[in-house]
Amino acid sequence: MHFELITVVPETVEGYLGASILGRAAEDGTISFGVTPLREFGEGRHRQVDDSPYGGGSGMVMKPGPVVAAIEDALSRAPDGVRTRVVLMSPAGTPFDRAVAGRLASETDHLILMCGRYEGIDARAEAVVDEAISVGDFILTGGELPALVVVDVVARLLPGVLGNAASATEESFEGPLLEYPQYTRPRTFRGVDAPEVLLSGDHARIARWRLEQSVIRTLRYRPDRFEPRDRLTSDLRELLVGLDDRHQEE
Repeated sequence: MHFELITVVPETVEGYLGASILGRAAEDGTISFGVTPLREFGEGRHRQVDDSPYGGGSGMVMKPGPVVAAIEDALSRAPDGVRTRVVLMSPAGTPFDRAVAGRLASETDHLILMCGRYEGIDARAEAVVDEAISVGDFILTGGELPALVVVDVVARLLPGVLGNAASATEESFEGPLLEYPQYTRPRTFRGVDAPEVLLSGDHARIARWRLEQSVIRTLRYRPDRFEPRDRLTSDLRELLVGLDDRHQEE
């Protein structure tokens, strides 16, 4: 899968894309990245990419000409026959979650991410955009951080990106439960021991403990993920009842 990021400030994304898991996956050819500097398509002697909004108001608006030209250039460089998708990073977009990431990972070969800035892009440029995505109900300086979030989440779902294929399915948000707490050496740290069950070698007990801890952590931090309860498995509903009873006894 190829990820192409269109941005006014390419230096803000290049370092992250070349580091850690993403960088290694790019090195072995599992995924690839491209960064398109929007100012290469800017207008006039100063490569202008923004202007004041019609109708007045604060801030600047990204001009339609450079945005459309950059997107069309990125599309023209996609190999023939690949499934392309153009996504605008915008606080007004569809909320980004595991389902959206899974759809992009399974249905796209060439993902173009347009990083909005200033007060957003001229609405006429949206004609060449397939969808808009938001990573949360807040405003950032630009769409570069949200674009990196999308790349990171989607890439982790692709075969071969993670060293351990099970990692992507065992993490939080792959089901209703948050991930259980993790421990490693040393066995005792500042007077606190790692749970004995994790050192027991009894894999059935370990699995049961991890499940209970996931339920406890989800109840504490994200109880909304258990609603409605009738969509949960019978085993999970039984475990919830048991934990509720235990809490009442305590």
